[in-house]
Formats: sequence, structure tokens, C-alpha cells
Amino acid sequence: MNEEKKPVWFVTGCSTGFGREIVRHVLDQGYRVVATSRNLRDIENLGNGAANRICRLKLDVTHPDEITSAVEAAEEHFGHIDVLVNNAGVGYFGAIEESDQNDVRRMFEVNFWGLANMTRAVLPGMRRRRAGHIVNMSSIGGVRGGPAVGYYNATKFAVEGFSEALAAEVTALGLKVTLVEPSGFRTDWAGRSAREADTWIDDYASTAGARRLQLRSGSGSQPGDPARAASAILAAVEAPNPPLHLLLGNFALEVGRHRVDALAREFETWAAVSKVVDFPMK
Repeated sequence: MNEEKKPVWFVTGCSTGFGREIVRHVLDQGYRVVATSRNLRDIENLGNGAANRICRLKLDVTHPDEITSAVEAAEEHFGHIDVLVNNAGVGYFGAIEESDQNDVRRMFEVNFWGLANMTRAVLPGMRRRRAGHIVNMSSIGGVRGGPAVGYYNATKFAVEGFSEALAAEVTALGLKVTLVEPSGFRTDWAGRSAREADTWIDDYASTAGARRLQLRSGSGSQPGDPARAASAILAAVEAPNPPLHLLLGNFALEVGRHRVDALAREFETWAAVSKVVDFPMK
């Protein structure tokens, strides 16, 4: 394919982890890429050797004006955006009762509102061309909730609902949506990028407290390989019929299957109660 016809990817949060590996991989495959980060110094060497196939932009997704400017700059540079990867995100650890509301709201601004506003910014161009793919980085934590990450779960459950509704709205227009749901990968998610509650309540020591310690101590030794994840994401985007839900990692697949089975069992157990609340059929 002619270089000028290669799809253009726009990736948020490229300083580390999934974002950085996605940029590297799609560049290796000959695609054009807009790589973004809150600090341009973090990505100044990313994509060296890709010549005119990479455009590096400063972007904090919590600033709507920066989103607008970045999308305009990307469209001016490459003409359009074919694939948006909403990767920017942060973690937060603490029981629901322990969590600091300001930190939680900040996380929602990044994980949900940043993603939503980025999506809204690229949709007009994609609609005009009747082509485009929006890849939203969710988490296995968007499929099942757990102790110490309740508010993080809430951001990802919001991403899941948003993305499913978006898919229902844009599929008929030729646009595609994929939710990526990884389990533990060797990114910085549980390292320096994640905040945690200052408060520790003894009653949660065996649940949220234990999980907090486990997440921190396991950072850097998770089974997931971000480079392999990047390859899997590209394969999904290139597929003729890409998935709406893409589980990444053996643990993610195990949890996803268990979640589906558990929901089915619970629905059937309470089916008789569910059925009696409608007005009687005439």
C-alpha cells in the first residue's frame, strides 16, 4: 500500500506502557501515527527513524482545548484520522470508604471524560468519510469489580457502557468500536502513575488492604507483555469483523468467562421474580 494511503492512527498516553508499544508496533508495520503525551520530552525519541510517518503532539486529555488543537493539528498534518486509540488512563487504589474524592474525580476526568471528549472530537471527520475505528482501552476491571479498585472499576464500567452505546450509534455509518480489556500487563499502571488513598481502615485490611499491597508488590512482574498486546490490537483493527470486546491475557479470558457464567446463573436463579413485576398480559 502506498505510504500516503496507509491508515493514520492517533494514540493518547504514549509516554509509557500500551500507548508507547502501540506506536512502535504500528510504525513498524508501515502505518502513520500521531503520538501524544502530556510532556513532549517523554516521546521525543519515540518513532525515530519513521521519518514523516510520525507526528508528536502535546496533549492532556483533561483539557478540552488541547484535544481540539491536537485533532486539528493531526488532520492538518495527515489529512484525517483513521484509528483513534484512547489509551490515556490512570489507576487509584483504596476501599470505597477510604478513597479521596478529589483524586477519584481526577481519575474520572482522565479515564472517562478524556476518552469521551477525544471520541467526540474525531467523530465528525470519521462520519464524513464513513470510515474509522475507535479503540477504547478498558480493563478486565471494566468487566468485574473488585476490592481496592472500586472507583477505578467505575471509570471502566462507564467506558464500557459508553462504548457499547457508541457502537450501536455508529456501526450503520461504517464506523467500528473496540473495547480492549486487559488483565495484568507490565505497564506503569500499578507503579508511579497510580495514586492510592492515604487512609487505611482496619476493617478493610483483609479485602481492599490486601489487594492494595498485592497490586503494588506485583508491579513489573505481571504476566502480560505490552508489545504482544500491541500486536493483538492491530490484528483486531485489521480484521474484517473486529470484536466489540477484546480480552487480553489468560487471566482476563478466565475472568470474562467466569463473569458471563456467574451472571447467567444469577439471572436464572431469580428469573421467576424478574418475570412477575410487569403488568399482566391482556
